[in-house]
Amino acid sequence: MNRRDALARVALIMGGTVIGADFFLSSCSSPTKEDKAAVKTAKPVPQKPDFLSPQQVSFLDEVGETILPTTKTPGAKAAHVGQFMAVMVRDCYEPKDQKVFLNGIAQLDVDCQKKQGKTFLDSTPAERTAFLTALDAEQKAYSATQPKDAPNHYFRMMKQLTLLGYFTSEVGATQALRYLPVPGRYEGSVPYKKGDRAWAS
Repeated sequence: MNRRDALARVALIMGGTVIGADFFLSSCSSPTKEDKAAVKTAKPVPQKPDFLSPQQVSFLDEVGETILPTTKTPGAKAAHVGQFMAVMVRDCYEPKDQKVFLNGIAQLDVDCQKKQGKTFLDSTPAERTAFLTALDAEQKAYSATQPKDAPNHYFRMMKQLTLLGYFTSEVGATQALRYLPVPGRYEGSVPYKKGDRAWAS
């Protein structure tokens, strides 16, 4: 599955456009002046600093696991969606969306504390699901009436990146979906049984 196909599927699931899609399709961030200088002088390209702390990455893994929990197939945590989000937001989001996303990590916990009387990590799986379901309804209502220059909703970003990260990961593509690295001959009509997994390739 290529990047464009993955984005199209996530957009279809989300019922709208994917935040940062233009950057995703153009391989995200372009080289900095320091990167170009390092290449010219044959020096190692400097490593970008971590965008999120290990605690924040772990927190996003738990959010992702609530969105796509482990069932008969591995969930979002097995695909390390927290680390995926950290890289994608750092490299592919505009600064204004990066700020919304960062603030959203703390805001999610604050909102959970207000509604449930406990933090997200202290909540049971059922409580986490109920909270994120309500938060998803909130972001859908916000996105439907969002003015052009208004900031994006942080949970929309988290949900989109969870889906994109999971279904383009090895576990998502090979265990939640069906994957053939080298497709065979063209089959114009393939029998389908209810419950069959979708194809990743």
